[in-house]
Amino acid sequence: MLNKTYPYYLANVAVAANTDLEVTDKFSGEVATRVAMADAAAIDKAIGYAVEAMPAMRAFPPFKRQAVLEHCVKRFRERYDELALALCIEAGKPINDSRGEVTRLIDTFKVAAEESVRIDGEIINLEISPRAKGYHGYIKRVPIGPCSFISPFNFPLNLTAHKVAPAIAAGVPFVLKPASRTPVGALIMGEILAETDLPKGAFSVLPAHRDGADLFTTDERFKLLSFTGSPAVGWELKKKAGKKKVILELGGNAAAIVDGDQGEKLDYVVDRLAFGAFYQSGQSCIGVQRILVHAKIYDALREKLIAKTRSLIMGDPKDEKTFVGPMISESESKRLAGWMDSAVQAGAKIVAGGKVEGAMFEATLLESVKRDTDLYRKEAFGPVAILERFDDFDAALATVNDSDFGLQAGVFTDSLAHAHRAWDVLDVGGVVINDVPSFRVDNMPYGGVKDSGLGREGVRYAIEDMTEMRLMVMRETW
Repeated sequence: MLNKTYPYYLANVAVAANTDLEVTDKFSGEVATRVAMADAAAIDKAIGYAVEAMPAMRAFPPFKRQAVLEHCVKRFRERYDELALALCIEAGKPINDSRGEVTRLIDTFKVAAEESVRIDGEIINLEISPRAKGYHGYIKRVPIGPCSFISPFNFPLNLTAHKVAPAIAAGVPFVLKPASRTPVGALIMGEILAETDLPKGAFSVLPAHRDGADLFTTDERFKLLSFTGSPAVGWELKKKAGKKKVILELGGNAAAIVDGDQGEKLDYVVDRLAFGAFYQSGQSCIGVQRILVHAKIYDALREKLIAKTRSLIMGDPKDEKTFVGPMISESESKRLAGWMDSAVQAGAKIVAGGKVEGAMFEATLLESVKRDTDLYRKEAFGPVAILERFDDFDAALATVNDSDFGLQAGVFTDSLAHAHRAWDVLDVGGVVINDVPSFRVDNMPYGGVKDSGLGREGVRYAIEDMTEMRLMVMRETW
């Protein structure tokens, strides 16, 4: 079970300032624990400490950064079950998905530990003309400065790890605001970081209400803001961020194309589509929302996918058999149910699922959804997927691109030409061939275009954002 209370972490130190934030068990709705909340004064202090920590962090050598990250890996493994249960309770994530996220947390810190000792520079040949004869150029990467991190509720461990682990590897101090609905995992991370010899002020973990946390965005002492969350909030934060660099990982309404050559592999395709659409109640930026199927195999795939969707067990996320748990809140469930009802009124047909009770939303499959409905155009962020057929592969690519989002897309095909055509044409951050767009490995560049965001996560790519190039030019003789 969770502790009765959790402190926040200000400049590496646990502070039991209050117990103002109630964190609920998302399945039962009961208060599971209480967490200390930071006010504006505490956030301001944290930023000041981060600024003061910058010289010590720059001097903190790579082997020590690596040791900190390796300590975290060790402690995450020792507290594996505790972290998984905390995630299951505070996020309502089925226990098997929760264990999977703890595994990815460990993977992300392992990759960061490896990258921390290979942040290399380069030598540039400057002798491109006679006037540069005898000049040599050298580039190294240096920490950008104090960073502000705002993490989301849906992957409160691993998406937080994708900010924290690269920051430690890069040698930048940071102030983290975890999602107020799911702060416990980040606070356990803070507890483990507090066991290390990171310089004072290297990190703060401060749960705070959104309306009281403007300093995370507006304070000019921060040199970078990394935000993961909804597009509406992310783009508004960018407007307020001033001169600092901004990294945004926002939403999507990801599509999967199933080409007509998948007849003998339909069971595999259906299993992956069902996973991509409905795992952790569809609350993933790269969850499968639109499924485009070649007319040649549409009826066969439709029948199998309906059966698979109906077979998914919904219930208590602590039950090993549960695949679909609660959405993060009843209000989110009602929002999605409203979109579904509007789509049905406009002519859509529910072919599997559709039942909604409180925060529990049954895995749901629809077809004949009009392309101008909210359910089609916006990010559903829940266990709903849309089936549609196509005859022409290029037309299917155009349909995928007819979206305000561009995070990832999946293409099931045996045609190398179609795979490369999708890679060339799809206006997304990543194209996954023969799997769903929900696939992610934690060392790959991950991010989107259009309303899906700016920049890339993935440890090495985040380190690049958290560091700057510094050039030295040396004249050989003078």
